[in-house]
Order: sequence, then C-alpha cells, then structure tokens
Amino acid sequence: MYQQFYQHFLKANPGKQHFACHSHHYWPDVTRDATLAYWDDSARLVDDKWELVFGEKVPAVQQHIARILKLPEPEQIVFAPNTHEFVMRLLSCFDWSTPLTVVTTDSEFHSFHRQINRLSELNTVNVIRVPTEPFATLPERLEAAVAAQHTDLVFFSQVFFNSGVGIKDLTALVQTLDKVTDAMIVVDGYHGFMAVPTDLSAIAKRVFYLAGSYKYAQGGEGCCFMAVPQSSEHRPIYTGWFAEFGELAKAKQGQVQYANNGYRFAGATMDCSALYRVLAVFDLYHQQQITVEKAQAYIHSLQQAFLLLLDEMQHPLLNRRHLLDKQNQQQGQFLTFRFAAEDVARIASALKQQGIMTDYRGDRLRFGFALYHNATDYNLSCLKDIS
Repeated sequence: MYQQFYQHFLKANPGKQHFACHSHHYWPDVTRDATLAYWDDSARLVDDKWELVFGEKVPAVQQHIARILKLPEPEQIVFAPNTHEFVMRLLSCFDWSTPLTVVTTDSEFHSFHRQINRLSELNTVNVIRVPTEPFATLPERLEAAVAAQHTDLVFFSQVFFNSGVGIKDLTALVQTLDKVTDAMIVVDGYHGFMAVPTDLSAIAKRVFYLAGSYKYAQGGEGCCFMAVPQSSEHRPIYTGWFAEFGELAKAKQGQVQYANNGYRFAGATMDCSALYRVLAVFDLYHQQQITVEKAQAYIHSLQQAFLLLLDEMQHPLLNRRHLLDKQNQQQGQFLTFRFAAEDVARIASALKQQGIMTDYRGDRLRFGFALYHNATDYNLSCLKDIS
C-alpha cells in the first residue's frame, strides 16, 4: 500500500522481512533527494547556509512537529543530534553539589539509564526507579513515588522501548503529577512520536517532550528535538552558541545570554542533513494525507495479520501466550514476546539466518511493523524448523 515510497531501501534488501523497524526504520526515497539538497545548498551558500537553515528549514520542521503534537508555540521546539544531549542539558540545570532527587522508571532508554546511574554515584543524587509492571497501575505508582518526597526531576517514556506498552493518558498523568510536585517533568517520546496520536496542547506549558527522527519520523539519525515549556527560564550549564539564536532574554550584568524560546536549550554546530531529511518526510506525509492516526491503524492491521500467522504456526515459544502485554496496553509499533533469554537470542539468530530481521533485549524479542510492509508478504514458514 505504501511500499512505493521506500523503493531504495527495499531494493537494497531483497528477500528480507524487516521486523526491526522500531530499531532502525527504513527511510522513504524522498530523504535521498533531501540529503543531496543539503549538500548542494552547502556548496552554493557556504557560510551563508545558516541563514537558510535557521530562516527556513528550522521553522518549517518546527511547524510540522507543532502540528503533529498540537503544540501552540512552534518556536519552543529546539533541535540536537541526539536526545542524550538534551538529557545532559536538562540535568545541567541542577546544582549537583546539593541534594537532587530523580524519579523515573526501570524501563528508560539506555543512554538515560547509563547517565542517571553514573550520576547516582554522587552522594547528593538519589534516583528512585518505579517498575513499569504491572503496566495498568504505573501512573498511580509513579504519582505516589513523586509525592512521597521532594522531587526535582520526573523522567518517563510515553511508550517504553522494551515492551511497546505506553502511557494511555499522558495528559492526565502530567496534570496529576503537576498537582503533587513542582519538579521538572520530562517525557521521552521517542517511541511515541509519529507512532501514537499525541496531543500536548493541555500540558505544553508543563512538560519537556523529547523525540527524534531515527524511528517513526524516518529521517534517520541526527535530528532530535525537544519541546520546551514557554515559561522555562532555565539556564543550562551545558550550552553552545546556537542557544543565542533568535530573541535573547534580558541578561543580568556579566551573565551568559540565552534565547527567549526553546533554543535556550540548543547546543552548537551540527550536521543539518537530517533536518532536511525529516522535513522531506513530513512534506511527503502531508502531501499524501498520511496522518499518525491513519498510519497507526495500518500498523495495527499488520500486527493482527502477523498474530494470525503465528496462530497457524503454533510455535511453542513465539505465540500469543508469550506476548509481554496481555492487558491490551499496547500502543507502540512493535510487539514484544518474553521467554528465556537464551531462547530469545537463539530464535532471533535463527530468524536472521532466514532473512527475518528482528531485535531483542534480554528475555524480550521485538517485532516491529511499518508502512513499507504488506501483510501478504509475511512468510513465517521457517518457524517449523526453529524450536
């Protein structure tokens, strides 16, 4: 149905069934032309290309993201090569020499997990990790953990990378947290953005929202973004020259100045080819009237077709009984199966040898789905020989 937009990647991977879309999504063909356009603009404009980047490309991408997430202030969106850079910039708003309490979950992306573990080696930093399971009660348990003591930072995912399960009502959770804390609230939306219909309009003034183009926005690595609450007056210590672009906040004598919008959290010089690529994807979706809702419905149809094939195969491990989510909390664009870690690794390797690309984390085997799939192309007959 949508494969015509992905011919370069599909032709480069003949005979493969790519179920690792949630890990590295295929790029639409328009992104190749966008990469070349960035090269041509760089050659044509040289030093003056920044006027084009910040005068046209950045505002255009901001407008698309604001439209998709229903954000009222596009200029509050800032870009960086990766979300870890934003995590560090947010953390640098705090004084690590004084007590700092972070409430998060046990299922955050690896860079955050590693960084917060390293930070917790400081005597002043207390990290509280709330288990995501049972999923149905996570919002209540997260709220209780935040309310139990003074909290400085709350960090959790919209959709968890190791399960595909997400927060059913993000607005309700943030509004509830807002009643019990004045902490900085940060949502990692990487597996939610362009995968789950998201309306941040009611919480835009309260939440920092992180996401990027590497997954479902399909622009490849190098273009991540953060939506910054308009009222933010934070002065991150980790800051670069991009943070002085746009209108500058009034500076006190001798202080470093910051942009009076989301770019107060900007870094420094970056390769903007990814910005061109993701803009091309946004334009393609807009032209083809592919909404997040329409894409999600198509993905759900693929998932159901896949599960029906598994039902026919009656594999002893790869079946509905081993789905991690049995309570219909599923929101992400991938399905997660859980069984013994050694079996997960063995089956993933055997599937790869048969041209079925998946990925796994410990005892969890993940199958992702994408617009470049057609359910009629699915072939799982090799499972007969994989026990």
